[in-house]
Amino acid sequence: MKAIEIREFGVEQLAVVERADPQPGPGQVLVRVRAVSLNYRDLMTVRGKYNPRQKLPLVPLSDGAGEVVAVGAGVRRFKEGDRVTAIFAQKWLGGEPTPAARGSTLGGPNDGMAAELVVLDEDGLLPIPEHLSFEQAATLPCAGVTAWNAVVVQGQVKPGDTVLALGTGGVSLFALQFAKAAGANVIITSSSDEKLARAKALGADHGINYASDADWDKTVMALTDKAGVDQVVEVGGAGTIGKSINVARLGGTVTVIGVLAGNATEMDLRPVLMKGLRLHGVFVGPREMFEAMNRAITSHRIEPVIDRVFERDDIRAAFEHMASGRHFGKIVVRM
Repeated sequence: MKAIEIREFGVEQLAVVERADPQPGPGQVLVRVRAVSLNYRDLMTVRGKYNPRQKLPLVPLSDGAGEVVAVGAGVRRFKEGDRVTAIFAQKWLGGEPTPAARGSTLGGPNDGMAAELVVLDEDGLLPIPEHLSFEQAATLPCAGVTAWNAVVVQGQVKPGDTVLALGTGGVSLFALQFAKAAGANVIITSSSDEKLARAKALGADHGINYASDADWDKTVMALTDKAGVDQVVEVGGAGTIGKSINVARLGGTVTVIGVLAGNATEMDLRPVLMKGLRLHGVFVGPREMFEAMNRAITSHRIEPVIDRVFERDDIRAAFEHMASGRHFGKIVVRM
């Protein structure tokens, strides 16, 4: 079979290689991968920034979807021909994260989904919602579950709430879709007026161009009659966390998801205390959250937003496209 490998760190070092076809053992499922999607974590992994001590070679990419081609002895949850997605942390089925769960993530430290064939435990797979394609389903395991955890589980969004989503990447657009499905108002930011227009077409109530509006936090406060938002989906990190704290309402929630604008900062903690804020880091989520999200996706007929689909041999171009920041939604690669 063909697989993508990180042999040395760097996008330019990615290679399509031949590997032996894997075979399922007891309790395992052999999946023919049809599509994978990219996360910022994957870009950091390829560059050697996520875990500089990662053992190489590594098959990257945690998120993928495909069809079952064979099952091992004792498998009960799936049969040949079933359409499936892999969960991000293969040993995290429910409850709080554990060291074992963290050590079971795909695309680092364990081989990921960027191969024609993969073998996974049956517990590490879920059925694909019927109305989604392989390409759409490949976007769900990290970005989808992270947004669900942030907005629904941690943010407990309800009708009439106001959610601020930073940027128009995969997590932020999933957050927009889930918040609107729950009846919330959504404010979204971008450095592109064209992206803001597309976000409004998806249901965003307000868009703010942070490139032309350096005081976007003041604009958010004006839009909320100085009350602030119920929740901030914070993907920027060091470059935006201060303003995210500024715009959260008294008793509001800031879910910290990404570090696109840096990961180290000096922060004034007084507003956190004086406003009684809840800062919560989100590390994707377990299988039970994925299952709940899929039920909502099916019920509301939600379709993930895909920016562009690349072919396997263009994997370097796919990562370069992610690094450019030009994408709106998810970047997918057909395997």
